[in-house]
Amino acid sequence: MTHLTRRLVLAGMGAALAAPALAQGGIKDLVAAAKLSGTTGFVVADVRTGQVVESLNAGAEVPPASVAKAITTLFALDHLGDHRFRTQVLATGPVVKGRLKGDLILLGGADPTLDTDGLGDLVAQLAGQVKKVEGRFLVCASVLPELARITDEQPEQVGYNPGISALGLNYNRVSFEWGKGGANPQMLARGERYVPEVAGIKVKLAARETPVFSYSDKGAETWTVAQSALAKAGSRWLPVRHVADHAAEVFARLALAHGIDLAPPQRIVTLPQATVLAERKSDALPDILRDMLKFSTNITAETVGLAASGAADLRGSAGAMTEWAKGTLGMRGRFVDHSGLGAASRVTPEGMVQALLAGERRQPGLRGLLKEQGVLGADGKKAKGGAVRCVAKSGTLNFVSGLAGFIERPQGDLCFAVFSADVARREAVPLAEREGPPGVKTYLGRARNLQAELIARWAAV
Repeated sequence: MTHLTRRLVLAGMGAALAAPALAQGGIKDLVAAAKLSGTTGFVVADVRTGQVVESLNAGAEVPPASVAKAITTLFALDHLGDHRFRTQVLATGPVVKGRLKGDLILLGGADPTLDTDGLGDLVAQLAGQVKKVEGRFLVCASVLPELARITDEQPEQVGYNPGISALGLNYNRVSFEWGKGGANPQMLARGERYVPEVAGIKVKLAARETPVFSYSDKGAETWTVAQSALAKAGSRWLPVRHVADHAAEVFARLALAHGIDLAPPQRIVTLPQATVLAERKSDALPDILRDMLKFSTNITAETVGLAASGAADLRGSAGAMTEWAKGTLGMRGRFVDHSGLGAASRVTPEGMVQALLAGERRQPGLRGLLKEQGVLGADGKKAKGGAVRCVAKSGTLNFVSGLAGFIERPQGDLCFAVFSADVARREAVPLAEREGPPGVKTYLGRARNLQAELIARWAAV
């Protein structure tokens, strides 16, 4: 077993991660039994003293996957606090007897949680005041940079790699729905109360076996789908690339349902002088982040990260978070985005533990945002809500699995990070097969089993 051999000073703290307090036998056998290729590394430390209880390959550099969202959470809270994002409808002229004598503006405020129902409620507010718009329909989403996707490393059709915009909708996805044999294929902006059909994103069926999905962007977003894959009726979320344009179309369709016929949308970058007609506020940022950590929503992480940094592009924003984590948390690492979807990001187990310890002191509410994971009992089953609790953020990429957080115990709390990664095996998977390559389920299952066994071990130390 290897251990940390140096003290890692926590930025802004008098405490440090010290050398291991004890060396429990059998850890090498436990890791070997998992039969995981690549590298497995972990660190677990006492929260109160910073003393390292146990470690293995503590300095191994690995992709954090969605564990990166824990750092994004700290970064966003540090820069934005309890911020609420606002989506607004503005008018450049007066409303006289239900007629807007000016332009109508849909203004995106970087709300990552805006959905079709929320947009419908915004339209309902507008319809209570306006029946006719005499001017243009303008759309402004300039508060954030606009990107067609988070990373180029994922298959085109995966819904967790959509475009980014300050005017997003439904986590920047569209619902592709079809009947048996591919009958009546539709693109819908599906909500609970509003389900408008979408015309700006098109879908066509193709007489082929593979690929199941193909995408083109020649004048309009267009998906072609292999009809042979649609034998049974079903639905699937597909990513939206031109996010603000899609949201504007849905807004206009909802407005038309209220009798307000808008002109074709026009994009603007600079806001003219205008007054607010309707507004939707998001939940407070900590609540948004709690859901992000629970459901691991990539677009939420990217949106709040970009809003926190104010950078002009995603790499610049990730770089700002990297420097902030180094200077504020004393964390050695490198981020290329805020969600962990880009596999070029790198952290170490010791760096993640150091960051969480420093971050908790800076943001005492951090643990309350993390998801309870459950702890293995003597019966081999995970249990929640007992005397020992584990709250943590998990992360998964192909042949990469991580978990980092806190173990709360009567005998003293622990902070831990554990990662297993076979980067070479991951990089060898062709892009077209990355949605579910052979062997990945087995690898990730073994990694999660090892994490559960390690947590049970540390809970009993």
